[in-house]
Amino acid sequence: MARLPFIGRLKRRDYAEIFLGSFIVVFETFITFIIAFLPKYVIKWFYDRSRSIFHLVVPRAPKSEQSKLVDRIRRARDFETLCNIWGYDFEEHVVLTKDGYLLGLHRLRLRKGEERTPGSAPGKPVVYLHHGLLMNSEVWVCLTSAERSLPFVLVELGFDVWLGNNRGNKYSKKSIYHDPNSTKFWDYSIDNFAWNDIPDSIQYILDITKEPSLSYIGFSQGSAQAFAALSIHPPLNERVNVFIALAPAMSPDGLAASIVDGLMKASPTLLFLIFGRKAILSSAPTWQSILYPPVFSAAITTSLRWLFNWHSYNIDPDQKLAAYAHLYSYASVKSVVHWFQIMRTGKFQMYDDDVQRVMIARKEPARPSGVTAYAPARFPTRNIMSPIVLLYGDSDSLVDIEQMMRELPRHGTTATRLYGYEHLDILWGKNVHKDVIPHVVAALKKYCVGPGRVREEKVVINGLSAAVLDEMSGYSTPGTPAMSSTE
Repeated sequence: MARLPFIGRLKRRDYAEIFLGSFIVVFETFITFIIAFLPKYVIKWFYDRSRSIFHLVVPRAPKSEQSKLVDRIRRARDFETLCNIWGYDFEEHVVLTKDGYLLGLHRLRLRKGEERTPGSAPGKPVVYLHHGLLMNSEVWVCLTSAERSLPFVLVELGFDVWLGNNRGNKYSKKSIYHDPNSTKFWDYSIDNFAWNDIPDSIQYILDITKEPSLSYIGFSQGSAQAFAALSIHPPLNERVNVFIALAPAMSPDGLAASIVDGLMKASPTLLFLIFGRKAILSSAPTWQSILYPPVFSAAITTSLRWLFNWHSYNIDPDQKLAAYAHLYSYASVKSVVHWFQIMRTGKFQMYDDDVQRVMIARKEPARPSGVTAYAPARFPTRNIMSPIVLLYGDSDSLVDIEQMMRELPRHGTTATRLYGYEHLDILWGKNVHKDVIPHVVAALKKYCVGPGRVREEKVVINGLSAAVLDEMSGYSTPGTPAMSSTE
């Protein structure tokens, strides 16, 4: 009889959690299948019931202007609608990667009220922002105040702002070779982002803007993709004048949910058995459609606390309602498997194609020579030449800053600690306009091409009100609604 090496290490509670988790996955898949065939009035009935149940616990309250704004952001269908809420024009672009994927790019190049000039190159320093895992470009602009939205702040300061999208997500679900319904379309990992998506997007942006280089800002996996791309494409470093990593990801320790963490590290490819080989968590939009927003928000908050031990104290409830509706976008199961491979080895490595191997619980006898038979290639991140600026939260369970600093160049890398910040706080925290954005602007002013083209401003860190920030940075956001207190 075949031996399952990890069985001996499991306790009764672990078996119960495995059974419960498997049951939930199967049940969720079944329910999703059923919901796909339900008429809209039935889905609305479920939505109304969840709303009624919620208001049995939380009494209804008259809608304030803030609540109406939150609803508009939450209901916004796409990037265009979100920009329209705050009065910004945007452009859509499409990049064809070398391996045939079509990636959507969004561009903000005009301040409010600024007239469009002929041609595509406005003569402004270029900034490229890239989202994290299971996200798209909407996460940068779904904030409940424009002064806390990094792209809006940067465009008002005079930057030409571009926002990228990974293959497979809402704005990049197309290939000239593969149908999105095929497994071949979803057969990609972080390697593909590094070899194709990031360098091809950067080259397209520089071709359009006629600029010699751009500044790159990555959030979470968006930073990992840049670490990987810059490490394997030496010429790309000449095109990136500074790399700003927000909540940088490289080799996380793992998940707070110990049973999930242990099983996935033992055999990351278990995810293929659970979710298949296409998109992961593809049922998320379905659940969003049948759950009342506060219930959906509570479910996301609980899940984040269980998986990552994030409590999201720095994110206002209104911001959660507005942003969680834009949190999820499609990604491949393989890209998540890649992350668990990295967590298992503790090394920022390329995808391990030897998917049959399982890290067994018992220790294998050491080889007499001490040499292993196989080692996946690692991304040579110490070879990065572009200046690196790290902004990380000291309560972020996915950031091991000491390990990261050991894997990056000693010269040209700086790290700034954000006290009390978790992972998503750096995107949506209530004080990002005081604690995060000034650091970003300071780095851009230091390294970008032609900083004289940017509006003069005095960068300050921590403790200043939004009014002072507006005054010092020389931009304003007309019509910005007043934030309601949630403390």
